[in-house]
Amino acid sequence: MLNAIVGQKIAITSDKPQTTRRAVRGIITRPDAQLVIVDTPGMHRPRTLLGQRLGDLVRTVWSDVDVVGFCIPADEKIGPGDRRIAAEIAEQAHGAPVVGIVTKTDTARREQLAAQLLAMTELTDFADIVPVSALAGVQVDVLADVLIAHLPAGPRLYPDAEITDEPLETRIAELVREAALAGVREELPHSLAALVTEMAPRERSARSATGPAALTDIYVTVFVERPSQKAIILGHKGSRLADVGRRARLEIEELIGTRVYLNLHVAVAKDWQRDPKQLRKLGFDG
Repeated sequence: MLNAIVGQKIAITSDKPQTTRRAVRGIITRPDAQLVIVDTPGMHRPRTLLGQRLGDLVRTVWSDVDVVGFCIPADEKIGPGDRRIAAEIAEQAHGAPVVGIVTKTDTARREQLAAQLLAMTELTDFADIVPVSALAGVQVDVLADVLIAHLPAGPRLYPDAEITDEPLETRIAELVREAALAGVREELPHSLAALVTEMAPRERSARSATGPAALTDIYVTVFVERPSQKAIILGHKGSRLADVGRRARLEIEELIGTRVYLNLHVAVAKDWQRDPKQLRKLGFDG
């Protein structure tokens, strides 16, 4: 949804739960308004120190924003977890209007969507409810208009051309993690993390100055929690890691605008989701 509203890829996507681990900001600047959307991790009952910190991050965002967008898929029934989050938003958002967003409308039948819209009206006191399909681009602009309508007047927070304040190294590491998430099963997605350890343009000799376009060397470490998980990421004779590198490299080249030499290394950081020192190293300072 964030990517669709901004019109460019800001946040990674995956069908795995808890893919988002940071508060990712997407910035839309129009002649009449500037909308800063903060995409937060999903709320869940934490089982690790990382889970606790992500929950604290979400609550901090709720208390800071002017409008909260509460997303519910059109093709999934509202459950106890949704009701718990709705109640917590009402408590933590300090009176900010809450817009109900029914997502993935392209996956639902008309009567299913109608039933979900009715169920949303019974969930909490939404300021507005907007059905949207980010994939099909249906009502994405309408959602932006509705969110902007609830914003207070104020100065622009970012330059007109800026679309995110995410550091480049963080975006690159996330693209590697996105590629590594594809095809993994069970608990492994939660155990994956990525960190850019080195990044620099490769120096071009005088002989090659008129040769191929600029090249950027990027070194990324992919962290897992157990040796068995490292074997899964590597694959047979490193074949899976090579595939991850190929897919991530194409995305990174599009992001930074140069050819990329991408070096991936897999390391075991035992139980890093529960280790404060390891969490600090990976940027989850709490």
